[in-house]
Amino acid sequence: MQPATLRSLVSFFISGLLPILSAAYSTLSDATLKSLPDPSADFDIHKGKLLAPILIPRVSGTENSLKVLQHFTDFWSNELPDWKIEYDNSTSATPLSNGKEIPFRNFMASRDPPWSQPGEVGRLVLVAHYDSKILPEGFIGATDSAAPCAMLMHASRTIDKALTKKWKHMDELRKKKQGSNNGDGFHDLEDIEEAGPAGDIWNRGIMILLLDGEEAFDSWTETDSLYGSRNLANTWEQTYHAAGSRRHTALSSIDLFVLLDLLGAKNPKVPSYFKTTHWAYKHMSDLEHRLRELGIFRTGKRPADRSANFLNEYNKKGTDFHWAGGVQDDHIPFLRRGVEILHLIPVPFPRVWHEMADNGENLDMDTVVDWAMLTTAFAAEWFELEGFLDTKGARNSKTEF
Repeated sequence: MQPATLRSLVSFFISGLLPILSAAYSTLSDATLKSLPDPSADFDIHKGKLLAPILIPRVSGTENSLKVLQHFTDFWSNELPDWKIEYDNSTSATPLSNGKEIPFRNFMASRDPPWSQPGEVGRLVLVAHYDSKILPEGFIGATDSAAPCAMLMHASRTIDKALTKKWKHMDELRKKKQGSNNGDGFHDLEDIEEAGPAGDIWNRGIMILLLDGEEAFDSWTETDSLYGSRNLANTWEQTYHAAGSRRHTALSSIDLFVLLDLLGAKNPKVPSYFKTTHWAYKHMSDLEHRLRELGIFRTGKRPADRSANFLNEYNKKGTDFHWAGGVQDDHIPFLRRGVEILHLIPVPFPRVWHEMADNGENLDMDTVVDWAMLTTAFAAEWFELEGFLDTKGARNSKTEF
């Protein structure tokens, strides 16, 4: 990622391309928030099952990159077998490769309601990049972005069983209604609201997208950066669903693209970058405030005005959104194609940004765990999982997989 002025974003403003998604979103109860599992053990930098395997140099096209990719594959295959694993592979020469094509491999794990069809489902896409910079040699990039990858692994595991329960419940209601009406009745259930094509809870899925090739090999330019995301956005834009589908392309199946980057340093301040997704930012800010007030956040309570919170711009006015000072990152190829973006990247960047000190030892583990909890809670509220998450017993760390 690079601090820069966002450019070439005219298409983002085209009327009618941006779905209204805030209609279907419900909060979790205090009891449910208190029951969310503590991921601390899995984030141990030496032996944590989620984070430790990612805390190695993982430059695109190297053996270590493949090791981390295999870590993701093993996790979803073994722990979350109901998720569909896919890869997006591409090659490109870089300024340092002397004309040799370097492989870039994006990882995708998705889960949709069992009745959904490809052209009908809309997804919450949770995103981080897993590659690390080639220089300085041996650079790890704990905040950039090993820790965000582990946060998304934890979130997906936490909500998985609840998704199963909810979708089973919804399917039983649907079948019951069909039987009683001798007709479709699919959208007439009184206890499940139809929120329209963009927010249709009947066809709401999730994807974890772990991108390769975000970092520049030499210096950040339009062609030396974002290798994986540029290829994937172009591919999805040209991947069409069946005629008559509500979602014409794979790209239009994204309801919200939530990108995590540079997270894990102490006292981050994450601005609300985009007016059209400020509603989602506010929901996440409200969650952070509640998690602090309930004593769940390890970084503790903060002043009531939220000025010291991670997400401190919850009351930002519409007239205060400006493009200058935006951040170049993996969302750019998607943003230019009209995708809704929630960018979770702090400004200023962590002091260890692009330095050897961005390693596991310099992570603020309280902050890392809090971001994992917040991301999980946001996903659970997106899918309206109140009543479906396991609330039995005390909060525990799950360490095995």
